[in-house]
Amino acid sequence: MYEDLFAKRLTQLREAKGVSGREMSLDIGQNSSYINRIENGKAMPSMQGFLYICEYLKVTPEEFFRQDIENPMLLNEVIAELKTLSPSQLNIIRGIIADIKQLHK
Repeated sequence: MYEDLFAKRLTQLREAKGVSGREMSLDIGQNSSYINRIENGKAMPSMQGFLYICEYLKVTPEEFFRQDIENPMLLNEVIAELKTLSPSQLNIIRGIIADIKQLHK
């Protein structure tokens, strides 16, 4: 059960990053089928392997398992950009977010 959830989340995050399983496997220093084997339920990463996966995806271990955040990589990028804005710019963004939420009720 947990293996299936892990595999699905890995697939979701990898696809959100826009890389193939082969590319990700090679980028983290593994054989070309490493990620595909995990996603197909044929293997599980070691703890160190999991941490490399998180680092590659630019997510924390907590974010990896949080099902309520569909794309934590994008969210982290947006937050990093928000941190560079002035208070008045942040208020504008807050207003935009409120407007968007009203449109999608």
